[in-house]
Amino acid sequence: AGAITSLHRQLEMQESQLRAMKSEKEMLQKRLRERDNQLQAMSTKFFSLKQERQHEEIMVAIEKENFNLRQVAMEQTSKLAEQSKLIHELQKTVSELQAEVLSGQHHIHKLQRAQAATQSQVEMLQHRELKTRVALECVISRFEKYRSKVIQATFSTAGSKPPQVEVTDEELLQAMQKIINERTEFHQMLKQKGIK
Repeated sequence: AGAITSLHRQLEMQESQLRAMKSEKEMLQKRLRERDNQLQAMSTKFFSLKQERQHEEIMVAIEKENFNLRQVAMEQTSKLAEQSKLIHELQKTVSELQAEVLSGQHHIHKLQRAQAATQSQVEMLQHRELKTRVALECVISRFEKYRSKVIQATFSTAGSKPPQVEVTDEELLQAMQKIINERTEFHQMLKQKGIK
């Protein structure tokens, strides 16, 4: 009976210790769940903060990229404006050069027409000159024949000596004048004597 009683006490003590251990286990499990919940909450909060920070970093990077893109766009717009101005100036220069070329071509065509007209006039004048030369040679030939006949007639009269050298126009005129004067005197003498 003493041994049984002793065993009962030990059993009750062990049961009491077991209950205490169960109670402590439950309390520890509860605290563990609370810590786990806290940890989960902190983890969630940390993840959220991390995501928010990443989002902010991404937004900052996007803003920076947007700023850089705006700068590039402004530079490209400025370059485009300069190129447009240059193109406009080049188009203006091209138009002026085209106008000058057209004016030059018009002037060249005008000169070509004037040259053609001048060439035609030159050819006409050359033709006239040729005809005039032919006519002049014909007149000179006729004049020389006539002069030869006049010289022959002048120096073939009685009392005249044929010329030994070429007779000048002045000498021929003097010889003719002499013959005319002599004939006039002879005519006057015959008239005075009554001879027709």
